[in-house]
Amino acid sequence: MRRVNGFAAICRAVEGVAVAPSAPGNYAHQQHRLVQAALFGTSSTNNTSPRSHWFQYNRIAAEQSVRASARAVAGTMLFSVAATTLVEEVHAKEPVQSKFRPKDVVLYQYEACPFCNKVKAFLDYYDIPYKIVEVNPISKKEIKWSDYKKVPILMVDGEQMVDSSDIIDKLTNKISPDSSTDSFGEDEEKKWRGWVDNHLVHILSPNIYRTTTEALESFEYITSHGNFSFTERITAKYAGAAAMYFVSKKLKKKYNITDERAALYEAAETWVDALKGRDFLGGTKPNLADLAVYGVLRPIRYLKSGRDMVENTRIGDWYSRMENAVGVSSRIQA
Repeated sequence: MRRVNGFAAICRAVEGVAVAPSAPGNYAHQQHRLVQAALFGTSSTNNTSPRSHWFQYNRIAAEQSVRASARAVAGTMLFSVAATTLVEEVHAKEPVQSKFRPKDVVLYQYEACPFCNKVKAFLDYYDIPYKIVEVNPISKKEIKWSDYKKVPILMVDGEQMVDSSDIIDKLTNKISPDSSTDSFGEDEEKKWRGWVDNHLVHILSPNIYRTTTEALESFEYITSHGNFSFTERITAKYAGAAAMYFVSKKLKKKYNITDERAALYEAAETWVDALKGRDFLGGTKPNLADLAVYGVLRPIRYLKSGRDMVENTRIGDWYSRMENAVGVSSRIQA
């Protein structure tokens, strides 16, 4: 029971999640809270959600998960090589004047969190060096100093910033205070940033937890990249995958999704249509909407759902251009 209580804390540690405290000893509600945490660990940005029961996993399911993870690693290497050869024009990272460049940036995050990946996409693209503090989603001891108990938290030269979209807005003003955008471009960018937060992210969880094998694959990624102890990792992987498999079915109903893959493909095609033949929504260079879409898709790109999305829609070319434009991480050692 204590273990489940620990996982119940995760759901309160991601931006946009507000959950009432559970009654002591209420196992079902605690399981529900654990399940919510998984929703925000890899895929959604403003989800809330229900629960379920644990079910048995057999040896075949585990073996399928291992094979799926191996394919994901292979896919990562192949895609990275392809990105360097298929993109005709290399887009350099966007330079920031030294007088506007932050000196000390620290991101408190979950590695697989889409909110955190939105912020990292921005930092990487603008080549702003940053340190990472990986937060344990159960104890959250790394952010006990802060009144804000969700991630991401970004410390910029001693100033605390919270909420991924607000962080990006503040950073934009800091690094380019004199920049101006035409009203149409500004409106278009704002529209599609809202689309990311209010539509795209809600489609991701039903896809990455669509089957037991995909749920295990997703939690293998979450637990291998997160700040978990060995025991927490094993418990989270199997209990979380089991719970999220059932929750994904309820999410489909909540967001009126009939076919989760069809919804994901439709969202990808909608985004490509929005480009209107441009390399990026921002034209010749990515804008904040490009970075937002790229950021939330990056954690799922090499999971089965992400591979299927690239194979069955036109989004692959844009993703390649974004991967090339954002470039290598500007993360530095803490």
